[in-house]
Amino acid sequence: MAKEPCVYILASGRRGYIYIDVTSNLAQRYWQHQEGAFEGFAKRRKCNRLVRIETFGSMDEAISREKQLKNWHRDWKFNLIEESNPDWIDLGFELGLRE
Repeated sequence: MAKEPCVYILASGRRGYIYIDVTSNLAQRYWQHQEGAFEGFAKRRKCNRLVRIETFGSMDEAISREKQLKNWHRDWKFNLIEESNPDWIDLGFELGLRE
């Protein structure tokens, strides 16, 4: 998987806790979340299911979108996820990031 700026959303389960962040290396960041490499909200709340990815041409665009999404109401975030991933499946499997 090529490196490109993206915003990703992790979830603990369907309509559970969600975690939004930005990275330029999704494969590495996904693996780090799976391994529990980072202390904090995502690890404490077991947010390790990749449920949405948005890619961008620059890191500035990705960061701007991340900030926008973090200010959204919870239901808006759920609706956004369900537009493209109604079953909240872990996209890590589809992208070959996880077996």
